[in-house]
Formats: sequence, structure tokens, C-alpha cells
Amino acid sequence: MFFMITTDQIKELRDSTGVSVMQCKKALLEAGGDKNKALLILKKKSRDIADKKSGRALGAGVVQAYIHAGGTVGVMVELSSETDFVAKNEEFKKMAYDIAMHIAASNPEYLKNEDIPDEARKAVGEMMEREIDAQGKKDKAIREKILKGKLDAYFTERVLLSQPFIKNSDITIAILIDQAIQKFGEKIELSRFVRFSV
Repeated sequence: MFFMITTDQIKELRDSTGVSVMQCKKALLEAGGDKNKALLILKKKSRDIADKKSGRALGAGVVQAYIHAGGTVGVMVELSSETDFVAKNEEFKKMAYDIAMHIAASNPEYLKNEDIPDEARKAVGEMMEREIDAQGKKDKAIREKILKGKLDAYFTERVLLSQPFIKNSDITIAILIDQAIQKFGEKIELSRFVRFSV
């Protein structure tokens, strides 16, 4: 079946994702002209591309700072890339700035799930178990399911890569970076961040 894809549809998808015109066109054709399906196709493709590039070495990057109005909160992030060509790109620098602004607003404790110490997981788990006990839940399977859900929700709020991006809550910071990998064609990684607050 042949679908007519207009340049306006391609432009709209490109504006919302930043992905190349050809990739937007291919995704729209595959989705039969449905923008939402095309977005899902592009998200999956960006994850696949990010996975393929994960073994590459990072040799460049940018350090970006954000100071919130009033000067009571400040953030510095290090966003790494493979080449200076990407690191010097204004869109790349803007993304680092946006991530710093996100961190100022959301105050994450950890960069990724692997950074959560076992002691923190254990302490939060014990606290959640006491809450479940107070609710009178006796069935072991139900208790474990509730505990897992509570722990996942608790740490999703505190892990930067899992947080919904403040400028577009439809994507997480991890998806934002995956989209940048697809757009720039090389490995990009948020290496570290620090947040200061008075």
C-alpha cells in the first residue's frame, strides 16, 4: 500500500525530534503517515543505534553550567562525545545546558541505576516494607509486587537518566541522549554532574 507523505508532515516530525529528514520520512512511510507511530519507530531506532555505538570510545565533550535565577542553585554537567566536531556543535552544547537546567529543577541523587549503593536500596526497601506492614498486606506475592513497584517509583524519581525531561515529559533523559546519538551519529554519554544549592 502506498501512502502520500507531505513535506509538512516530515517537517513537523523533524521539528519535534531533531532527527534527519530522511529518517523522518522513512518512519512516516513505515507508520502509514501516523505521527505517533512514527515517533515510536524513531524511539526504537534511536535505542538500537545507541546500543550499537555503546562500545565506542569517548574522546571529546563539553562542560556546561546552569545557574538558576537568584543564584541559589547551580549545576555543572559533563556531556561526552566521540569527536570535537560534535562537542563543538551548538545543538550539542544546548542539550548539555538543558540537562543542567533539568538537574537544577529535579535534583536527582544518582546518574544511573548502577550508581545506587546497596545500602540505600536496603534502607529504602526496609522502610517500604514497614509501610506495607502498616497496610496489613499478608500475601507474600502481593507484598513483593507492591514492594517492587514502590522501589522502582522511588528510585526512578532519584535517577537522572530515568527522569522525565522537564522540557518534554514524553521522554526521559536517557531517551533524549539516545535521540542525540541518532541525530549526531556517534556515541554520547552524560559522564557526570554536580548540583550546588544554598
